[in-house]
Amino acid sequence: MKITGCDVWPVRLTLEEPFVIAYSTTDSVINYFLRIDTDEGISGFGCSAFDEEVTGENEHTVSRALHDVAIPMLLGEDPLSYTDLIYRIHAKMPKDPTALASVDMALYDILGKKADLPLYRLLGAKRSRMLSSITIGINSVDEVVKRALSWKKRGYKALKIKGGVSIDEDVEKLFKIREKVGPEMQIYFDANQGYSIEDAKRCISALHEMGGQFIEQPCAKKNLSAFSILRNPSLPVMADESVLGPEDVSRLHSYGGADMYNIKLAKTGGISRALQLDAVAASVHSRTMVGCMDEAGLGIAAALHFALSSPNVLYGDLDGHVEFIDDPSYEAVKIIDGYVYPHDKPGLGFSF
Repeated sequence: MKITGCDVWPVRLTLEEPFVIAYSTTDSVINYFLRIDTDEGISGFGCSAFDEEVTGENEHTVSRALHDVAIPMLLGEDPLSYTDLIYRIHAKMPKDPTALASVDMALYDILGKKADLPLYRLLGAKRSRMLSSITIGINSVDEVVKRALSWKKRGYKALKIKGGVSIDEDVEKLFKIREKVGPEMQIYFDANQGYSIEDAKRCISALHEMGGQFIEQPCAKKNLSAFSILRNPSLPVMADESVLGPEDVSRLHSYGGADMYNIKLAKTGGISRALQLDAVAASVHSRTMVGCMDEAGLGIAAALHFALSSPNVLYGDLDGHVEFIDDPSYEAVKIIDGYVYPHDKPGLGFSF
């Protein structure tokens, strides 16, 4: 099998309403879609969803990385040699994980289609569905509580609350949300680097008291010692922006490590390196969550197939496409009562 052609195209995806977190406000994003064609008539699809704050990429760097580096290296190659291809492409563009992720997804899609198996089954099939949180951005206390109740009515069983701007307001939100949604709802909290150590300690105490699951990236991503300072038996502390690839888990571990790690294909560089990150985390007895950027359903599908395959993955946050109004790959996954399901078709289960 040989790669005969590649096509890349950008799509602007529009949110139902602006989404606010500690370091940004977003009303639309650009994702790049990639198609890799082969001489056997099998095509694989991938998706690049960048976040400049996290990986340093933007729409121009993603486009250049794909057109100038990745595609010339792919043409004429055997896509089933995906491990070597990803290794070599990563070596040529080590600071472009989002672009690399789309290549990786498309190659794995081809692999699954060649094997005539859904990718998660090819990777090991620990489970066939994944409970996912739904994320609520920063807003007034009353509005956040209102949205929490709305998502509960739609069947979601886990909420991810964004904060990190005002510790007083965050604590108030957490207790009011718990009061309104009841004890069964899982509640995750993400500060997106917004807290000082003291504010993070206060939030951890509140989360423990109201029955939250974990706190994610409480302090600045360069403050690697914050995780070990904040670690305590009452509530797990998860690293996100501090950890892109598997080497970062090792680096953070040298500072004392985090309790958990958030794996996002767009920041690791795809499934191959996500598997490596997950394995490194497991080797130091840390569980993982599979998360996402603001990304199209195709990217969510790839993350889901990886999440379904690993016994070390404990949580899923696979809602990045839910509030887009114009995603051409929205149907790449199914969400039923808060669980995300793949399509039981070969590869990623979606084609344009």
